[in-house]
Amino acid sequence: MTLRLTPEDENALAQLAEGEGVSRQEATVRAIHEALARRVRAERVEELSATARHRYADLLDRLGQ
Repeated sequence: MTLRLTPEDENALAQLAEGEGVSRQEATVRAIHEALARRVRAERVEELSATARHRYADLLDRLGQ
């Protein structure tokens, strides 16, 4: 796979890799995994929130009055 970056993105990646003491490839892989983990967490929080809002809808309505 080829990853094409702007000069600014290349610089940001180099700084990230240097700051973490890893190669640019490893910094890229870590960033991908971290982004996925954030997405999965956000989706799970949204699911749990929707479930709680549905389950406690009457209580939330009463508290809102």
